[in-house]
Amino acid sequence: MAIVLTMLVLGAILGFIGAGGSGFIIAILTLVFKIPIHVALATSLTAMAFTSLSGAFSHYREGNISVKAGLLVGGFGAVGAFVGSKIASFIPTDDMHYLTGGMLFLSAILLVIRLFFMKKKEVASEAWTLNAKLLMKAAILGIVTGILSGTFGIGSTPFIQLGLLTFLGLSLRQSVGTTMLVIVPIAIGGGVGFSSEGFLDVTLLIQVLIGTMLGAYLGAKFTNLVPKGILKTAMILTPAVSALILIV
Repeated sequence: MAIVLTMLVLGAILGFIGAGGSGFIIAILTLVFKIPIHVALATSLTAMAFTSLSGAFSHYREGNISVKAGLLVGGFGAVGAFVGSKIASFIPTDDMHYLTGGMLFLSAILLVIRLFFMKKKEVASEAWTLNAKLLMKAAILGIVTGILSGTFGIGSTPFIQLGLLTFLGLSLRQSVGTTMLVIVPIAIGGGVGFSSEGFLDVTLLIQVLIGTMLGAYLGAKFTNLVPKGILKTAMILTPAVSALILIV
């Protein structure tokens, strides 16, 4: 019950500021509840399959998803995440804390670039007619971000969004929505890989899902009350603080 209540509060905060917070979940599970980091990674990554699915459906209804791009990148990402989860099993626990923390710091830096320095692009620069060039780009983006997600248990949202924007030429609105679709197969692939290594705790997963999904639903209702500047700052601080918790 303590985990459910803690995740409820955490989910409400994350839903309020509009951040994914997988790193925060990992940090709280390892620091507060002394969950082994590999189990925390498996739980966080698998939970994202459920939470991202609802987000992807919502974005699809709003017309914010390039389905073809999302399925291609996500399909290759699932393979990469499965491979990444196998890599994670060979990384010692102490080293994993530092590596995951480092990736979260990098995520925060990419979010700064994404939120404050990249110009809004409202229209995709390249029509999504499948060809060999786009297929190769989708494969590279999916495999790289999938391996990152599977190895470090994070959503890799900033990496995916920037890749969709710059590598595949989607608009800003499409990149945000399509990222949610991409994360679903990546999370499934990574979850299957971690489960096959014996790291997935189903009871813990259910507790995390109950708390975060209820909390995020409640928190999201208050998002419009916060100025955009505070929201952007909170989105950057979420992975940065998570990284500090894991490293320090």
